[in-house]
Amino acid sequence: MKNLSHSLGSVLALGALSTVLAMPALAQSQGDWTFGVGIINVNPKSDNGSLAGAAATVGDDTQLSLTGEYFILDNLGIELLAATPFEHSISLGGAEIGSTKHLPPTVSLVYHVPTRGKVTPFFGVGLNYTTFFEETTALGDLELDDSFGLAATIGADWQISEHGSLRLNVRYMDIETDATLNGAPIGTAEIDPVSVGVSYVHRF
Repeated sequence: MKNLSHSLGSVLALGALSTVLAMPALAQSQGDWTFGVGIINVNPKSDNGSLAGAAATVGDDTQLSLTGEYFILDNLGIELLAATPFEHSISLGGAEIGSTKHLPPTVSLVYHVPTRGKVTPFFGVGLNYTTFFEETTALGDLELDDSFGLAATIGADWQISEHGSLRLNVRYMDIETDATLNGAPIGTAEIDPVSVGVSYVHRF
């Protein structure tokens, strides 16, 4: 009986393995493109440098995110990240002194790892451009310069239909901006945020 049970178990295990191996690997083909919509939280690092001789702190914000990706090769795509404007509080020495808005469009080269299940991990590197606007403070005329920097992303897609997936991803962006107050330089804000996003992605 033990031998029969053991043999039956082995057959079932082999059958399950065969089924898994027979499943087609999830893959994105050259020429495919995707569009994603979701939410993203941009959270600057805790130490944002010094402005006007005081420790600077930049707050976080959550906005709508949009992504578009075109696959230049199988599983390898060029992705553009866009979002509605973020608004961040600015504090010096622990006291809030104003705020700024920014847009951080990011272009990345992303590799999607083909798998035999419904979850497809991915990772990529790219370039971020951040433009600041509508800086406000009671101290005077605050201006923040635009920033160029490297970016990195990692995440996974969970397939929920033939063309649709839910996506979770984490990004890092190298963002530094030179600040001036009433025309005089007051230092550099090192923002360098980590962002976490959740979205629905549709493949065309």
